[in-house]
Amino acid sequence: MNLNVNSVDSLVTEIQGLSGSPQDVSHLNNLLKQSEDVIRSQAATFAPCLTRLDPAVHSLGYLYVLEACTASPVPEAQANELILPVVRFIDVCSAEQIRLVPDKFIAVCKRLHELVMTLNAPMRAVGPLLTAIRKIQPSPEHLTPLHPDFLQVCLSAKCYKIGYSILEDDIYKVDQPRDFFLYCYYGGMICIGQKRFAKALELFHNVVTAPMSSMNAIAVEAYKKYILVSLIHLRQFSSTFPKYTSSVAQRNLKNFSQPYIELANSYSTGNISELQAFVQENQEKFENGNNLGLVKQVVSSMYKRNIQRLTQTYLTLSLQDIANTAQLNSPKEAEMHVLEMIEDGEIYATINQKDGMVRFLEDPEQYKTCEMIEHIDSSIQRIMKLSKKLTTMDESMSCDPLYLSKVGRERQRFDFDDFDNVPQKFNL
Repeated sequence: MNLNVNSVDSLVTEIQGLSGSPQDVSHLNNLLKQSEDVIRSQAATFAPCLTRLDPAVHSLGYLYVLEACTASPVPEAQANELILPVVRFIDVCSAEQIRLVPDKFIAVCKRLHELVMTLNAPMRAVGPLLTAIRKIQPSPEHLTPLHPDFLQVCLSAKCYKIGYSILEDDIYKVDQPRDFFLYCYYGGMICIGQKRFAKALELFHNVVTAPMSSMNAIAVEAYKKYILVSLIHLRQFSSTFPKYTSSVAQRNLKNFSQPYIELANSYSTGNISELQAFVQENQEKFENGNNLGLVKQVVSSMYKRNIQRLTQTYLTLSLQDIANTAQLNSPKEAEMHVLEMIEDGEIYATINQKDGMVRFLEDPEQYKTCEMIEHIDSSIQRIMKLSKKLTTMDESMSCDPLYLSKVGRERQRFDFDDFDNVPQKFNL
């Protein structure tokens, strides 16, 4: 049976008649696939269908027509008119129906991303794209192709808090490597906007150490930001890559990030004048990489680094001595930095306003409050869940015929003892 697409009326009738039971919807999907080329080539003819279909009830048929209407370039003057039906569809559509053709739903959502950026109105796509992700996701553990788009519009709209909400999900399943690279890169930038530098480091680290067969621009930019955030948050940077980093990354990343490596080397000396001179000398390079703001935070963090080191040597110290040692201009400036560090929990100290003396204290946390116990328990539960996931993944790989055949080929090149025992039920 072929779908009747001779007219708008006939198409609407077919879609309305086959949007009831799951069996009917599945059958409709097969028929729409057969007529896909006709609908796409005559998108303007079938566009009026959208006003006669209910996007909540006839989601599948509505999506086929909507995707066809948004596939071709749209003039900027008409972009606003197209955004409204797309946003409404995303909001009310049936998740069960759109999951039958996820590629079309993703294409429509990406088109929305393009349209709002064209109009310089990224805020309009923040809510709809978050809704779209939740509808297309089989579970919160899945990374979808819409995650990077959502994070990018959050960055453009400066909606860091909403963007961060999706970064709290633990991702275990990734379909496309590029989606993962962009998700971690944009996610890291969202975390910088939220001053959550530890999470930003984790995300940039994931990009830098992810498997890659060739160098890509995302990894290079992530590595530059990884260096800067390491200096801001940890007050130090190690140029040594973890063992699991790809050989491609280990060979090439430093070559593409030389000014940032040199910045880290200058930072390690603790000399603020030398660091400022280096930044001034290379300001254009940092500006071109859109990293000058982070670089300035690196310079500011050196004062805190120098103050933090004093806590390892002294119990009490005057604000004047702190200013001299940390290369600050005045005791007042030293007091400002000390107060800021106390507020952020970076050091524990008290300031005597009468004599201008700072007394450094031990960490007052006794690790026995209800909040701390809940935090530790939550961390343990998360680690146990991760351990179970890794065990399941390891068992799955150890029984994968493709993996076993590759291991079998590798065994011919190395000693047998270099490998674990392979299940005997598979023939290599």
